[in-house]
Amino acid sequence: MMFLHAVLRTEWEAAVVNGVYKGNTLETEGFIHCSPVDKMVAVADYNFKGVKGLILLCIEESKVTSEVKWEDLYNEGSKYPHIYGELNLDAVLKTVAFEPNPDGTFSLPDEING
Repeated sequence: MMFLHAVLRTEWEAAVVNGVYKGNTLETEGFIHCSPVDKMVAVADYNFKGVKGLILLCIEESKVTSEVKWEDLYNEGSKYPHIYGELNLDAVLKTVAFEPNPDGTFSLPDEING
């Protein structure tokens, strides 16, 4: 199963050079936040409205070497994938540009929809 993670392109490029990705919440929250495909737009609109330079990491859950837990931490009635450890780079199937619309909101790119 594929899920997504939004990140600044520059942060991902640095992770590729370093050979490891920790995201910006692994140290502070203990895991890397991810999203099911169908929830990504709502997550991005809430957390990244108007932010330019983002990409989506398309992550294959079965290839992630750290523990993945699907949790509803905020009692929303939906579970989200959380990676409890570093993300191994070979679990990322592809990256897709994820720029906001003119009003700052997001739409799922065709590369994800199609």
